[in-house]
Amino acid sequence: MLLQLTISNFAIVSFLELDLRAGMTSITGETGAGKSIAIDALALALGERGDSDSVRPGADKADISARFRIDKLPRVKAWLNEQELDEQDECILRRTLTPEGRSRGYINGMPVPLAQLKALGALLINIHGQHAHQALQKSDYQRTLLDAYAGHHQLLQKSSKHYQLWRQLSNERKQLKLEQAQWQAQRQLLEYQVAELDELALNTDEFPELEAEHARLANGAELLNDCQLALNILGDGDDSNALQQLRQGLKVVTDLCQMDALLSPVQEMIESSLIQLEEGHIELSRYLDRLELDPERLHEVEARMTKVMELARKHHVQPVALSQFHLQIKSQLAEMDTNNHRLQELDEEVIQAKVQFLQAAERLSHSRQRYAQSLNNQITQSLHQLSMEHGRFEITVTADDNAGFSPLGIDKVDFLVSTNPGQPMSPLAKVASGGELSRISLAIQVITAQKVATPTLIFDEVDVGVSGPTAAVVGKLLRQLGESTQVLVITHLPQVAGNGHQHYFVSKDSDKHETQTRMQELDTNSRLQELARLLGGDKITANTLANAQELLVS
Repeated sequence: MLLQLTISNFAIVSFLELDLRAGMTSITGETGAGKSIAIDALALALGERGDSDSVRPGADKADISARFRIDKLPRVKAWLNEQELDEQDECILRRTLTPEGRSRGYINGMPVPLAQLKALGALLINIHGQHAHQALQKSDYQRTLLDAYAGHHQLLQKSSKHYQLWRQLSNERKQLKLEQAQWQAQRQLLEYQVAELDELALNTDEFPELEAEHARLANGAELLNDCQLALNILGDGDDSNALQQLRQGLKVVTDLCQMDALLSPVQEMIESSLIQLEEGHIELSRYLDRLELDPERLHEVEARMTKVMELARKHHVQPVALSQFHLQIKSQLAEMDTNNHRLQELDEEVIQAKVQFLQAAERLSHSRQRYAQSLNNQITQSLHQLSMEHGRFEITVTADDNAGFSPLGIDKVDFLVSTNPGQPMSPLAKVASGGELSRISLAIQVITAQKVATPTLIFDEVDVGVSGPTAAVVGKLLRQLGESTQVLVITHLPQVAGNGHQHYFVSKDSDKHETQTRMQELDTNSRLQELARLLGGDKITANTLANAQELLVS
């Protein structure tokens, strides 16, 4: 429930603070006094779009805050908890707007994006504007009203969930079919290339090894000669060799160490060098023993290298990268096979998803039809009360094959009405006059509002086009609604205003420099004066006061 609304520097309001209570609150005032300004400011606090022109001239910003009691609103408390916002028995929504158009929103003092303000605001307040009857003529809005009245949120969620899955799978299938058509032309080429490279069977590091082996085989004779020469120099030479000379040098140094121990490190280094040289000599001998001249193997290596380089040029890659290219095109071919298999799976999954969506949509459709029948009876009775004695109202729910399916199901909802005896049921916009449309709209809004879980309802001059005894019925309907829900009603009809549990009067004061809009709560005597003014204009007589007394519901 809305407890308090504080407005600062908004439009022609310098400062305004309203303390609100449960029940029906009537709001009246002179034409042009700004009766709807408070509602516009409240809508801003609830996340609606802001206009920089709404900032009072000369002010640095407009500031609107709305305080709500939420201790009996589990949906609101759960939402605040999910968003990790402070969740107490009261909640404050605040919005600021600068002349430059910069806007900030707050929930319980925490900065939040406007989308969050709007999401929470939708759980707290439902505003019915004076132009609601225009939206009422649209099929989408009619379906929304019926769904709100039915309250079948879980059915809507299931329909949306299955629809989204069906569309997702359908889009995936469509994309794979496009890719399949594109790949079909490449598949034959890929299969040929893979087969050719499979036949080559080039290992990942094989080409560098081939290059090394080719260098060894191609230089075999030179390797033999130079290895033998190196062995002779190192240790096999008869006259003199490195090993023989190093051993002689070591013997001399060993003798010197007997005379001076300081040469011991030198002895150790020479001994280590001798060991390294002996091992190198042994390894070189082993290498020479294994080294063979193999012209046939050289021919094989050259032939394989030639084949590798030919295929590398053919595929525009380096020879060392040919094996990686082979893996890549094999992967592409495998992906095509996988996608073909996935496409077969998707054919079945899309059918199954569509069946599940249609089942969910049919359950939703049955629920709509059931609640439409209940709503038909209530609205028809309400029309009779609103001086449309012969009025009949009917909601049709039909599968909309032309518009196709949507997350909201398969239904097209139409509000039909007949206002005169013998007149066939026809779409609302084609049958009702302006006054009739206002009364029908009001009946629908009052009845559907009783089923919507929003704790505060605002009716902004929804009684336009209503007068006389009908206005009295409207007032009674709104007061009855106010017994269970907080209702704020902006009206110009005394028959409606007199039914309020409390009454606010909006006035406008002007001087040479500025204009101010004010709102004040009226006591019983002031209410009688205001109702008399609404009845007879500025001239209040004993008769208008007497009539006002009759209209004032205590």
